[in-house]
Amino acid sequence: MSVTATPRTGVGIHDTAIVDRGAELGPGVQVGPYAIIGAGVRIGANSRIGPRVLIEKDTTVGVSCRVANGAVLGTDPQDLKYEGEKTHLEIGDRTVIREFATLNRGTAAAGRTMVGSDCLLMAYCHIAHDCEIGNHVIISNATNMAGHVQIEDWAIVSGLVAIHQFVRIGSHAFVGGGSRINRDVPPFCKATGNPSPKLYGLNTVGLDRRGFSPDVRRRLKSTYRVLFQSEWNLSRALRKVADDPELMCPEVGYFLDFIRSSERGIIF
Repeated sequence: MSVTATPRTGVGIHDTAIVDRGAELGPGVQVGPYAIIGAGVRIGANSRIGPRVLIEKDTTVGVSCRVANGAVLGTDPQDLKYEGEKTHLEIGDRTVIREFATLNRGTAAAGRTMVGSDCLLMAYCHIAHDCEIGNHVIISNATNMAGHVQIEDWAIVSGLVAIHQFVRIGSHAFVGGGSRINRDVPPFCKATGNPSPKLYGLNTVGLDRRGFSPDVRRRLKSTYRVLFQSEWNLSRALRKVADDPELMCPEVGYFLDFIRSSERGIIF
């Protein structure tokens, strides 16, 4: 299908690109040379799809996104249990997907793979089926995740990281390069290591950049010490923090809830 740009929509599609009749392109969308846009794809206004990008099917891309050369979105999940059921990939607004990144649709388990808004997915990273990536997340080059991984808002994952299926990475966490993450990473913390990752304190640089107040940072630091650097086991340490009004605040409450709800266990 060849689509001609019009003054009303401003859509521009290169002559060599292929756009399925069932795709929907918002105003101002630009599609580069040799890109392929499949059925059931919706692309929001002012997004730019680079050369040789494949968006296979049933994928939603938000407004003002950038998808770079050779990225592959919306392909079938790499899961032997997948039997062709209709599933989706959803990408929020203003997210940047760099060269040769791959993002699969979901399976029947969750029905969709999700990437939030204002994210940066660097070159060669892989977002597997049923993963949930929050807002303002950075995933660096050649990081690969298995299915059902959850990465919460403002987390940063460095390059060449391998993430086990069903792992959760909390908000404002930082994962060091080359790590093997097989358990949950608590929010606000730094984790790194391969084959046995460990925590290395709070992500103090990230908390400062995000504008956390000195009081909240003090409470989080004291909480970290009680949970991971005291003589108490984790269950007792959780109760001690929860019972201390000098420590409790919404951020600390989220910290504790994340640990309590962990199914894979916490890196520490």
